[in-house]
Amino acid sequence: MRMLRRPASIALAAVMILSAFTAQAADITVEPIKFNDPDFIRGMDISSVLSLERSGVTYMTSDGKREDIFKILSDSGVNYIRVRVWNDPFNSDGKGYGGGNNDVNSAAVIGRRAAQYGMKLLVDFHYSDFWADPAKQTAPKAWSKLTVSEKEAALYDYTLSSLKTIKEAGADIGMVQIGNETTTGIAGEYDRAGMARLFSAGAKAVRDFDSDVMVALHFTNPERTQYIKGIVDFLDEYKVDYDVFAVSYYPYWHGSLSNLTDVLSYAADKYGKFAMVAETSYANTLSDTDGHINTVSKGSNDTGADLLWDLSVQGQADELRSVMDAVNNVGERGLGVFYWEGAWITVGDTSGLTGKDYTERLKLNKELWESCGSGWAASYSAEYDPDDAGRWYGGSAVDNQAFFDPSGRALPSLRVFGDVVYKEPYILGDVDGSGEADIIDASFVQRYSTGVAVVFKKSEIKRGDVDRDGETDVSDATFIQRYATNFAVPYPIGETVG
Repeated sequence: MRMLRRPASIALAAVMILSAFTAQAADITVEPIKFNDPDFIRGMDISSVLSLERSGVTYMTSDGKREDIFKILSDSGVNYIRVRVWNDPFNSDGKGYGGGNNDVNSAAVIGRRAAQYGMKLLVDFHYSDFWADPAKQTAPKAWSKLTVSEKEAALYDYTLSSLKTIKEAGADIGMVQIGNETTTGIAGEYDRAGMARLFSAGAKAVRDFDSDVMVALHFTNPERTQYIKGIVDFLDEYKVDYDVFAVSYYPYWHGSLSNLTDVLSYAADKYGKFAMVAETSYANTLSDTDGHINTVSKGSNDTGADLLWDLSVQGQADELRSVMDAVNNVGERGLGVFYWEGAWITVGDTSGLTGKDYTERLKLNKELWESCGSGWAASYSAEYDPDDAGRWYGGSAVDNQAFFDPSGRALPSLRVFGDVVYKEPYILGDVDGSGEADIIDASFVQRYSTGVAVVFKKSEIKRGDVDRDGETDVSDATFIQRYATNFAVPYPIGETVG
């Protein structure tokens, strides 16, 4: 994302209405999507989370229970985590540039914590020491004087060794991005021949690391339809090896949803690539909570023909649901969507403060941004990026686009990640799909739970887990057997649920 840096139950529902069902989630509603792929990526980038935690930020469920943010996200339906990696985001004195100070070691910790809650990891290599976007693709300090051939070798070695480090920490790596928003260049190379060589070097490193890991290339400005389609053609012309064509989509910059689907479909239909949105986000309010100007604020990126949703908690959920739908409309190769920095809240709430109270809170925030790297940039970044980050450093520019309020409590909109999944109605306890829960189903569940050879699909396991404890086991078999023999049971076995 191009940051704005300058001022400017156990009770179950008895019946699910098939196609018109709208999931209810506290204060929001979400219309489910029948995804072409049941594993459609519903991901979130939370690269800054470690620096936020170091700054004292804690996260809570929507009912106020303090919990590990990775568990909160997983429980809410997030199935993939994205993390950026900078080569060396520190100055000569070891002071972090900010933005999470995201080096390989940080990515390893984030990847391990994601895996603990069943979430896969997308590793987003910027091949820079700080932010890489269409306006800046600066080579890492250590690569600044290398030739293209030397960069190829360095990029290959760095990618392979970094992935090994992240995997050894316990991460479940499913995808790797070779560069970030590389519309104009990568690692200081701006001609297409040089870019293709670096893309290919990164892809080779990923293949050598694990041939099952997907390789993604990430661009932005999908509103420049023909230009982006030309990039797809150029990648084919230079025979660049990759699996996923990804773009950023911020509705205040990047055009219509129909155009987004069109651009992604071009890569999918013409070249057989998977397609996804690597970054999107949307404001749930125009209020600021940390004393640093936001990307979306009053008079800045808050209006436009493609902003189809209210700037509210409901609107935030609606935007993400709509972007998911646009990618799903690509067809079977529509892979998924990642929400960008959905946990980057303030490190100290300035809401309602005035005068001395506001000044003191802002001073504390600035100290935390500097010492912990929890703002978009720290003053130390001036060594590497003097004209931008070195001048306009500060706090979070997206605290009003997070899925958590300033105190760290999850907003209702976070439920969109789970509620957007269409849940096919089924008869609870009817494992074999015969239309009723009976003794045969009880027998199947008993055999499965005791390790006797019987293969269950995920959907069958779900139908057999009648007590909803997350396991299909002997107790479920007992409940189904009791129901089938006309004994009372505390669950709606035999009823249609969703």
